[in-house]
Amino acid sequence: QVQLLESGGGFVQAGGSLRLSCVASGSISRINAMGWYRQAPGKQRELVATISSGGSTNYADSVKGRFTISSNNAKNTVYLQMNSLEPEDTAVYYCNLDYYASIAYRRVRDYWGQGTQVIVSS
Repeated sequence: QVQLLESGGGFVQAGGSLRLSCVASGSISRINAMGWYRQAPGKQRELVATISSGGSTNYADSVKGRFTISSNNAKNTVYLQMNSLEPEDTAVYYCNLDYYASIAYRRVRDYWGQGTQVIVSS
């Protein structure tokens, strides 16, 4: 069993900041990458940012310059610092994990957390 514990969502006014955290635990042998996706009402889930175990990052164009993804590999934790938030950033933010399981060293590419709500008011 693998668990993803997300935290840090909430309500903020436009221009404000929030920091999301996601801790992975359980039967994990090795993490390849972690990331954040979001889904707004009536829209498909979309990439926000990802970070590999080696530190390579990838961002959606809509958040470049405003959001920063980082990780603590020793703690199996990924963070998303969100600055200059806009009402368009309102969504449920999901943590994503790409890892090798402890049992049989099986790769799991898309393991999802339960999501944390971010609401940005204008």
